[in-house]
Amino acid sequence: MDAVPGLPKADFYDFESALTEPEAAKLAQLREFLAAEVAPYATEWWNNADFPAHILPKIAALGLAAPDRRRYSHLFTGLVVAEMTRTDTSLATFFLVHHDLFVQALIDFGSEDQKQRLLQDAIALNSTGAFALTEPDHGSDVAGGMVTTARRVEDDGVTSWVLNGAKRWIGNGTFCDHMLLWAKDAGTGEVRGFILDASLPGVTRTKIEHKIALRTVQNAHIVLDNVRVAERDRFSGIGSFSDTNKLLRASRISVAWQAVGQQLAAFDVARAYAVERQQFGKPLASFQLIQAQLVKMLGNATSSLAMMVRIAGLQDRGGDADATMAQVALAKAHTTAAMRETVSLGRSILGGNGIVTDYRMAKIFADAEAIYTYEGSHEINTLIAGRAITGVSAIV
Repeated sequence: MDAVPGLPKADFYDFESALTEPEAAKLAQLREFLAAEVAPYATEWWNNADFPAHILPKIAALGLAAPDRRRYSHLFTGLVVAEMTRTDTSLATFFLVHHDLFVQALIDFGSEDQKQRLLQDAIALNSTGAFALTEPDHGSDVAGGMVTTARRVEDDGVTSWVLNGAKRWIGNGTFCDHMLLWAKDAGTGEVRGFILDASLPGVTRTKIEHKIALRTVQNAHIVLDNVRVAERDRFSGIGSFSDTNKLLRASRISVAWQAVGQQLAAFDVARAYAVERQQFGKPLASFQLIQAQLVKMLGNATSSLAMMVRIAGLQDRGGDADATMAQVALAKAHTTAAMRETVSLGRSILGGNGIVTDYRMAKIFADAEAIYTYEGSHEINTLIAGRAITGVSAIV
């Protein structure tokens, strides 16, 4: 979605040219869908904090679920995330939580029984999933500080688990059918994963109100009061929190791609505004300072995109050449810091119109703050990369 016809694409170095023909065609199909079904309505959804559940069947029909994307390159997968974010960050976030965390967890860690029961409906978006990790008092330190517990019980030879605790900031949490919920085994102290049916007795879900970012995303505060979960709904493939590194690393990569999409969106809006807006009898774009700001925005977006293209290349090679957690942490830290500067410049170019959602930039500006923080805060990702390059950990 390039804002001004006839001018160069925001993908200034044409990284998309590395896509195969089928990938380019599928990306074009996604763009058409987003332009018709999302772009005209995304601001209204955001203003009203409403989630557009009615478009889920149409999203499913695109064939971009986690397993479907496996036939494509990691570059294509990343550009899908960036393009969704470029149109609406909230919708992209729903997509990532459901597909890249819940569905992918079923694929990577689910038993055959769990896959048979849940996977096809989740892929088709006949059911929706969430990822319940963060707690009210534990975010960055949740792996070691988790207080939600799972107590194993035996009744007449039948094993089940009793969950108690609370989770917070759970995307899709108000309406999802299932959650991948993390809890500390009261017997062993290990962190375990469970498929939680959100309708079980003892589960209370409360929508988090008054957000200034990702308002379309339905974040929930979850309380668990003696919730009984069957043994068959424990992820047998998860023995400790470290088992999920692959899943969390992939999710962090996706959020870094979101930072790319957010910058492309900001550039789209700011360039179109600068070309069309008249000040002192001539286009805003004719002023040197405005051009300098636009070039800085494009430079930030392009450097971020180039970094993520390299990450995708490492993923495609796999094995020992696959992107390490430290490389991913650096990418997430760098791209989100660049994004923060980019959206700030874009908001400045729009002046007073940059603080109302009518012109899109205010929404882009606000949503960037969530990307900067979630899936590992900027500070935590910086320290992960810092540990890798010094051999010294600054994380307690």
